[in-house]
Amino acid sequence: MENKGRGSQFCCFRQWMDLQEEDLLELQKALDLNADGGDHHTVELKHLAEKNVIHFQEYATMRHSLARDDVSSYFSPSWCSSLEGSMLWVGGCRPSIFIRLVYALSGREFELNLREYLQGRRINGGLDLSASQIRSINSLHLKTVRLEDKLSSELASLQEDMADQPIASMAQESYDHGVPNREVNGALNKHDESMLNLLEEADNLRLSTMKEVISILTPSQAVVFLAAGKKLHLCLHEWGRMRDHEHGRH
Repeated sequence: MENKGRGSQFCCFRQWMDLQEEDLLELQKALDLNADGGDHHTVELKHLAEKNVIHFQEYATMRHSLARDDVSSYFSPSWCSSLEGSMLWVGGCRPSIFIRLVYALSGREFELNLREYLQGRRINGGLDLSASQIRSINSLHLKTVRLEDKLSSELASLQEDMADQPIASMAQESYDHGVPNREVNGALNKHDESMLNLLEEADNLRLSTMKEVISILTPSQAVVFLAAGKKLHLCLHEWGRMRDHEHGRH
């Protein structure tokens, strides 16, 4: 039977997914109104992009609050499909995925041809990025990967701590009893606190990376980017659920 904490976490996630669908419809409507690419509704598009960022920030704040009671759930969430779970990085997506999405929407893998683009050639495709935008996106990508590596290293250290003192010795002493004593609970609670801080750092990096990407893009480009990100997220969730069903996982 699912406990109260897990129930609240699941509800938070479902509300987030429902909001993703609502936001996507609004983004698509805005794109249809601006279909000629003339940026006639710049103010409205900018407001819409900011609204989506606020929704992401609110979701991160809510789940961080819920994670205080059971942070481990966010590193192996039961509400995600196996496919989604296999892609998780510190409780969510890698921030650099936002930048990879910009690369994909540009219409070409311009990382491999960066020198040509930096000489002033524009990319034909969904975002039609300028050379200046490409430089900014590339710089952000390098910075984001460095910060991801730092957090990945911190996560690895926390995982290795489980085989280190004092937890390892506690496991040897309490194995026959099966029930964690006060000392064990204290060590595990300290571990949870470190995991909670790491989750918050990762969410902050996800949020800051999204904000920086949007600041580099024009309002219409930002709406294209946000809509594409939500489509990817929603599709992966649905595809994962279907594959779990096919394999007898419910």
